[in-house]
Amino acid sequence: MPIIHVHLMEGRTDEQKAGLIDALTDAAIESIGAPRESVRVLLIEIPKTQFGIGGKTAFELGR
Repeated sequence: MPIIHVHLMEGRTDEQKAGLIDALTDAAIESIGAPRESVRVLLIEIPKTQFGIGGKTAFELGR
């Protein structure tokens, strides 16, 4: 059972996240032959105040 962990900065829509889950599932099926029902995708959203880029938070940078 493949388990795919994705850490991403908050701010995507539910539709975008659903599309990502679908695309990653398809990639696992195509690349390693995993059965669709066995693929797990975990999205971990990081608040912009807890995501650093070049010594500043993403919130400070307006990202």
